[in-house]
Amino acid sequence: MSVLSDRNIKEQLKARRIVIDPLDRDAIQPASVDLRLDSAFRVFNVTTRPYVDVREPVNELTELVTIAPEEPFIVQPGAFCLATTLETITLPDDIVARVDGRSSLGRLGLLVHATAGYVDPGWTGKLTLELSNQSQMPIARSTGRTVRRASARSTRVRPALPLLASPRTPRTETRKTLTAIDSSLEAIAF
Repeated sequence: MSVLSDRNIKEQLKARRIVIDPLDRDAIQPASVDLRLDSAFRVFNVTTRPYVDVREPVNELTELVTIAPEEPFIVQPGAFCLATTLETITLPDDIVARVDGRSSLGRLGLLVHATAGYVDPGWTGKLTLELSNQSQMPIARSTGRTVRRASARSTRVRPALPLLASPRTPRTETRKTLTAIDSSLEAIAF
């Protein structure tokens, strides 16, 4: 697998093999595309439960918070919340993406993913952000601000079982067992 350069990314976008909507042309970097923060967040509540058992319903553990376009969302020290990218991403069945947090945010203590750093070939949707503040100070983020970077790699061969044909796709199994977020974060299933 080789990483796509800015030229490759632009070619894939022009051919509509990769779709990023909305696309900010200035977001295309030498070997990646910057992705922005959307306006809805899933914030975890403190409950009387002694622990979280992932085999049981846990929907009451979160609440939806939506911010106005210029309003900051404050991630408190030690806090964890879910968000999505402003952009909807579509990948063809022979390109995989890797998403990473921006190093400028990491140096401040804001991590943007704990486990959701890989995007399968054939994916369509917004990308989940797992925001975690590891610093001692609250960190403010606003809608539309760059929060993540995606790089793409071409596979040598197409998958034998494409994402949408797989019995364990993000649209089925993951929504049942962990976290799945629709485009506005209004629904979350565990």
